[in-house]
Amino acid sequence: MNAVHFGAGNIGRGLIGYLLHQTGYHISFVDVNQPMIDRLNDNKSYTIDILDETRTQYTVSPVEALNSIEQEDLVIEALIDADIITTSVGVDNLSKISHVLSKALVQRAKQNKTKVDLISNENTLNASSLLKEEIKKRLTESEFEDIRSFVGFPNSVIDRLALSDEDDNAQVEPYYDWIINQSEMMNHELPKINGATYVEDLTLYIERKLYVVNMAHAATAYLGFIEGETTIQDALDHPSIESAVKAAMAESAEYISDTFGVAREEMAVFIEETLARFKNKNVRDEVLRVGRSPIRKVGPNERIVRPAIELNHSGKSIEGLVKVIAAAFLFNSPVDNEAKELQEFVEKNGIESAVSHYTKIENESVVQSICDCYAELKKGKKENTSC
Repeated sequence: MNAVHFGAGNIGRGLIGYLLHQTGYHISFVDVNQPMIDRLNDNKSYTIDILDETRTQYTVSPVEALNSIEQEDLVIEALIDADIITTSVGVDNLSKISHVLSKALVQRAKQNKTKVDLISNENTLNASSLLKEEIKKRLTESEFEDIRSFVGFPNSVIDRLALSDEDDNAQVEPYYDWIINQSEMMNHELPKINGATYVEDLTLYIERKLYVVNMAHAATAYLGFIEGETTIQDALDHPSIESAVKAAMAESAEYISDTFGVAREEMAVFIEETLARFKNKNVRDEVLRVGRSPIRKVGPNERIVRPAIELNHSGKSIEGLVKVIAAAFLFNSPVDNEAKELQEFVEKNGIESAVSHYTKIENESVVQSICDCYAELKKGKKENTSC
């Protein structure tokens, strides 16, 4: 079986390629990073470092790699013959890869109408649907209708911490999740991907990851930054930070339980498992990397703010989330344009205007609580009754 995967980065190699290989696929990576393309082609393989207690290594072989710009014709040929197509390029790059994908799918409609699924695995909601719309923009109505008859765009949720070492080798935590919406699939004849989970509705898994896992990851970064820590693992060595993160997670878990009917005991176990992942000392997870893009992360539909808004509407406690939101407004990375923009806005307009502007929270008492907590954190009073 042939798989074409766009994006030879850490997630592409460390999660998607890893599981596709275990399922028996020959993988053709498509990228624009020529040194990485050359390494994959020279070695016909790559090695993954699994950051468990024994530093297990896993080799994926054989593989090949193509340059989507310099070798467009070969990419199109590979896509015409592919049994499955996957991506992990970053949501901002979906429009870029839609160019070659649209060309290939039109050609495939003429030469090979075998059903195929195109699964986009990005850290955003419904990435496959977004990619479908980008492809649609490049086609005539009749061309798009033609490919819709044999191409599925199942959405997915992925979760695995994937980093790289100085040689650009993929380093991954032992834990992983690849959850695929099988109701959106077109080809049900292929074997299921080893290690992937197939569900009929992704909503629970999307919101659980965003509002519990991603929220907690960002929360640890922002609170760790205030304490001057450089890694997530070191931040969680502070009992006060672990306690604060866990409190925010418990509140978000309450939202998940209320919304989806998940047992609170199940969510409590999920919280402990997630914290154990973050504490893995074999992983060096940088605070500045995890906390980046704070403006996006304090948006009204994002990981920290949305559960706080929903819980407040239902009269539930949001003290833990308030502290995390306040901490986010103190994040000031010199290499992050959003962090610099956020600090400039606070400096010019004040924290109350900044909270209202970026979070869109309308409840004045919640905004005031965030501002009060911000003031306490800024003064360095990390442990107090009000925040």
